Formats: sequence, C-alpha cells, structure tokens
Amino acid sequence: MSKIGLYFGTFNPIHVGHLIIANHLIEYTDLEEVWMVVTPHNPFKIKNSLLENHHRFELVYRATERYPKIKPSDIEFKLPQPNYTVFTLAHISENYPNHQFSLIMGEDNLNSFHKWKNYETILENHHIYVYPRISEEKQSRQFENHPKIHFVEAPIVEISSTMIRNGIKHKKNVQPLLPNEVWEYIDEMNFYKK
Repeated sequence: MSKIGLYFGTFNPIHVGHLIIANHLIEYTDLEEVWMVVTPHNPFKIKNSLLENHHRFELVYRATERYPKIKPSDIEFKLPQPNYTVFTLAHISENYPNHQFSLIMGEDNLNSFHKWKNYETILENHHIYVYPRISEEKQSRQFENHPKIHFVEAPIVEISSTMIRNGIKHKKNVQPLLPNEVWEYIDEMNFYKK
C-alpha cells in the first residue's frame, strides 16, 4: 500500500508555498507521494480571474516535473460538478486500490471541516495531515486528539495566489514566488495581466 497525500487546490496559480508544503509532507511524514489535485471551475461560481482547468493543470504539471514524488492530478475534472471531497475520495480509492489516500489541509480548513459533506465518512476511511496557517480565528479543539488527524510542523508559508495575481496585474515582479517554469508559462500566455 503506497501512502498518498491529496493536496486539493485551484492552484490559480501554483506557487512555491504549495511546493514547500507538499515536499515537507513527503520528507517529514510517512506519506510517500503528494498528488496536487487541481479542483475544477465550479459552474455555479462566476470567477473571471480563474484560469481554465487545462491551463491550471499545465501550471501544476510544469511546477512538479522536477519532483518525482509530487504529481499533478486532474481526477476531479472527470467527476460531475459540483463535486464534494467525499465523492472524489471514494472515486480515487476505487480506481487505485493499492494506494492509501490521506487528505492534506491547512489549519484554517480544519476549523470548518465539521461542515463538510459526510465529514465523518472521510475520517472513518482516511487520515488528515494538517499544516499550520497564521489565522486570527481561534483554533477549534474539536479534532485536537483525533487519532486520524496529524498536525505537521511544516513551515508557515504566507504566500497567496491572490497576492500573485494582483502583483502581476499591477506589474510587480512576482517571479521569486513562482517556480521558473510556472512564471514562464504565465508570462508567455499573458495570464492575470488584466
């Protein structure tokens, strides 16, 4: 059984913060690989700044090419929308029976985890690896000593995709925040400039 961590995100765009966390989890936990699951555009949300699914997948693909243990995944593109994590986990577990899948999330998401669809089912069948986030919100103690929830002392990375998009729009140099291959593609395609 390979232990795979699933790191969900719109990755609009993927940045070095995402890679730092994914790599940290591979190096310092029992996860053998991290799959960056690109979440599709929600058909019920109008988001002009969200790149098309295939472009965001391409960015993740380019960002992870040099990291054999970090892989891009477009598994959610093939599922009916709107989709819930519990369905993705059921689908992916069925398709990869030799893998054991865990969820990766920031502490801020753990606070609202009890509101997720069928969160109890997720916890019954999967482990969750939680990385620290700086947050004004008080941490919920609900899952503090849960045997399936693992708090990981990962570096706290306060880089956001929103900050990067705004930086590009206002002609700031955001290159250090992005893997080179990602920056080159964004620049070549003129993404986020308007």
